[in-house]
Amino acid sequence: MEVKGKIIQKFDLQSGTSKAGNPWKKQNYLLETLDSFPRKIYFDFFGDRADQFNLEVGDMINLSFDIECREYQGRYYTDIRGWKAEKIDANAPAAAPVPTNDAPPAAPVPPAPAADMSFEQTQEDDLPF
Repeated sequence: MEVKGKIIQKFDLQSGTSKAGNPWKKQNYLLETLDSFPRKIYFDFFGDRADQFNLEVGDMINLSFDIECREYQGRYYTDIRGWKAEKIDANAPAAAPVPTNDAPPAAPVPPAPAADMSFEQTQEDDLPF
């Protein structure tokens, strides 16, 4: 899934060692979407990705993420796990739509001939009005 937004908060890097003895680290962020009704999304980068994406408050990004759910002691927790972040320029104009087919543009339609705008009733009309 993807969402565009602005980083509004960067949290402290978390790290530790798993039960299996493997080191881990996680970087959390808060993103505000660019929708007409902005939403806040709390997400993280886990493992090597925590260092791969150096995001700062104010960065405009396109975030690619997965939604994960896990159970712990009978309760369920949902995480938004980022896997890619591309910085975007907030001042750049919106890109024009790219044509999706290779067909040449359609030929222009010739204008219709001018219609007769006289409203005189003639003897040939069968209409009652």
